[in-house]
Amino acid sequence: MDQALFLKIFAALFAIMSPIANLPVFLSLTADKGPGFERKVAFTLLISLSIGAVFIGLTGDVVLKIFGISLDAFRLAGGFLILLIALDLIRGQKTEAHHGHASEQDNMQAQDNPAIYPLTVPILLGPGSISTMIIFRGQISGVHQEIAYVAGVAAAIAVLVGTFFAAPFLSRFIGATANSVMSRLMGMILAAIAMEMMADSLKVLMPGLA
Repeated sequence: MDQALFLKIFAALFAIMSPIANLPVFLSLTADKGPGFERKVAFTLLISLSIGAVFIGLTGDVVLKIFGISLDAFRLAGGFLILLIALDLIRGQKTEAHHGHASEQDNMQAQDNPAIYPLTVPILLGPGSISTMIIFRGQISGVHQEIAYVAGVAAAIAVLVGTFFAAPFLSRFIGATANSVMSRLMGMILAAIAMEMMADSLKVLMPGLA
């Protein structure tokens, strides 16, 4: 297995999906409905995120071909989008790309079961995470990298869902300070990954820059 690729994919998805930062969102959407309902939502999330990841992995490159978009052009655009998300994390703000604007957030709170909407789409499986999966999937060559890609995505989903399953316990210990520190740390890691994506794509699109 390509360990470097595994760590990049895991770090990028972990930073975008941000289990610790999204834990308060999960708790607010399942508030006053009991531990049983929280486990039900977390289990539904596991299924929906897994199906979504498989779908993206199988069809991401096909979509690019249909629209005639090169992987490097998409990687440049995706890297820019991911950089914007990273900057929001560093500033301690929620990005509208994943959390929606004010009217959408009101609609999110009204959902009986928030597992599919808004938790899976758009909060966890939004433009940033989808772009990341497509970009890394397009760079894969060989069985070792295939295994690393699948393992990286699976590990990110497992940590995320595991965090939500443990929400009643973790909520007692994770306060605003820990959440703020984690958000900014993940933002810095994500910004570095985004810059690397854009730099690599520019070297191909504009060889003179290299």
